Amino acid sequence: MDRGLSSSTTSTRRLRIALVDDHAVVRAGYRRLVELEDDMEMVADFPDAERAYAAMARGGVRTDILVADLSLPDWSGLELMRRLRPHASATRTVVFSMHCGAAIVRQCLRAGARAFVSKTSPPEFLVGVLRRVANGEVVLSSDLSAEAENDVDLQCDHLSATEFSILQRLVAGRGLDDIARAVHLSTRTVANYQSDIRRKLGLRSAADLLDYARRHRIVPL
Repeated sequence: MDRGLSSSTTSTRRLRIALVDDHAVVRAGYRRLVELEDDMEMVADFPDAERAYAAMARGGVRTDILVADLSLPDWSGLELMRRLRPHASATRTVVFSMHCGAAIVRQCLRAGARAFVSKTSPPEFLVGVLRRVANGEVVLSSDLSAEAENDVDLQCDHLSATEFSILQRLVAGRGLDDIARAVHLSTRTVANYQSDIRRKLGLRSAADLLDYARRHRIVPL
């Protein structure tokens, strides 16, 4: 059972926070916000997922909580979580994004996110979420909870992590060869995945796939 950070741990040192966001203004603003809190410190901030992964997977940066945007210039925050999981299992992830469709919220929770916070939330809400996550809670901001729980279309939940990643790239308009290089699979395998994705979602064409992604606010990658 996940017991969260113990009271003895939180009383002897501050929560170590890292942030991944490609906007310098956002990083500076949230660094300042965290540093105003006596029980927290911002130990690192990164403009992209690859640099965050390099620092955290190799043990150079140790954190209690990683705050990650979904839309990054290289991988998505969702892929970063998946890749970091074997290397930084003690780090809890808070997704902080403007992309708040139920499909992406569910995928993030399945990948291990402990909170999903809309960027429309007040800054002080994020600070409170960091403490709640440190204490073992799973948190959704109020504008997400109803949609994530009540969306009647659960078809995306049947996609594997690889399938969802390929779906994100397909709806971004990326070709099969490009996707194959990105996910380290053959082009033929990616084409098979594309067929499986359409079948699972009950869709016939690329146009149907794009329409589905728009309706469910699936983040292109």
